[in-house]
Amino acid sequence: MQGSRILLIVGGGIAAFKIPELIRMIRREGAAVVPVLTRAGAEFVTPLTLSSLAESPCHTELFDLTRESEMGHIQLSRAADLVVVAPATANLMARMAAGLAEDLASTLLLATDKPVLIAPAMNVRMWQHAATQRNRDMLEEDGIRLVGPDEGDMACGEYGPGRMAEPEQILAAIRVMLGREKPLRLPPEAVVSLPSRRLAGRHVIVTSGPTHEPIDPVRYIANRSSGAQGTAIAAALRDLGARVSFVTGPAEVPPPEGVDVIAVETAREMRDAVGAALPADAAVMAAAVADWHVANARDGKIKKDGSGRMPALEFAENPDILAWLSQLPQGRPELVVGFAAETDDVIDNATIKRDRKGCDWIVANDVTPATGIMGGSENAVTLISDQGAESWPRLSKAEVARRLADRIAERLSGGAA
Repeated sequence: MQGSRILLIVGGGIAAFKIPELIRMIRREGAAVVPVLTRAGAEFVTPLTLSSLAESPCHTELFDLTRESEMGHIQLSRAADLVVVAPATANLMARMAAGLAEDLASTLLLATDKPVLIAPAMNVRMWQHAATQRNRDMLEEDGIRLVGPDEGDMACGEYGPGRMAEPEQILAAIRVMLGREKPLRLPPEAVVSLPSRRLAGRHVIVTSGPTHEPIDPVRYIANRSSGAQGTAIAAALRDLGARVSFVTGPAEVPPPEGVDVIAVETAREMRDAVGAALPADAAVMAAAVADWHVANARDGKIKKDGSGRMPALEFAENPDILAWLSQLPQGRPELVVGFAAETDDVIDNATIKRDRKGCDWIVANDVTPATGIMGGSENAVTLISDQGAESWPRLSKAEVARRLADRIAERLSGGAA
């Protein structure tokens, strides 16, 4: 990046507090930063802060008589090697898609002939709104690249996709856009979406969440799965253009929009729903399915009888959905991906599980309580295939999902695992 010139447009959003650190990181790599601050962005970060860190004037007004006497907005838009918009709010994305030029930022974006990278940041419902998704599609068709957004807790108290990518992710995407790093070397911490929808026309089944196995009408056996990882995977596959059948148990997180949701309770219901969703090109079995169900579940509530003894529960084995799907004689998906939540000898046990079940890949993770992964917002996984075991660094579950979706798209297009 040494010697590159980046025009950095800062939109209005709480994520703007990350921009000073992004400027520091870009400057450490030897690139120049010319900041442009929108009126809304100035509510979160000051022009003085940006100009001091960038060691360059911060531009805020379109009608600056001194600069515009020399057509300053045209010079700004053409002098950069790359235009970066971070945070890219829903409003900014809408104005970009519509081709508006009503302030300095939107005028620069319309006047530039250089590549543009945006880092969306907004409330989850705003991101998932059909209008924003249309704008995103239009921008991608115009050749604009996106990094993020991530999934997680938001300042408004909601959870889901919409968080701006971290500065490290944006920096890695900038390197790619400037040609300083080949896309195949892009680290998992940074994901830049491409204009094409690589899974368009493909059907993928994703299972998610726990299953609830009833003891009586008011009690059940379950596990600690929140469904966050499976939900993120379904969203990532959807974003690559796949038609997603999302078979979910009673998860804590809501299902993503734009997928076919099939809600189930028990493992047996999940197996039947997966079978009904076939045929499919791929299946990602991310659900934490209970191994056993109560064979003598009661129709009425079990009451204490004063003896001090717990009533005897008889257990029966649940169907092994992953093994059943992997070993179908006809109609097996081209790619079957299983998950292995382990607490001991994670890679060894997951490798054995892959061989025993007959699936193509296993995504293994350590779910001991100390990791905070079960029910948390991050994951650290190892992808196990016939090529061996590939450990990924600890990432947000949204980033794990996007990386896995990219691998699935590569495999279905004829690439290696």
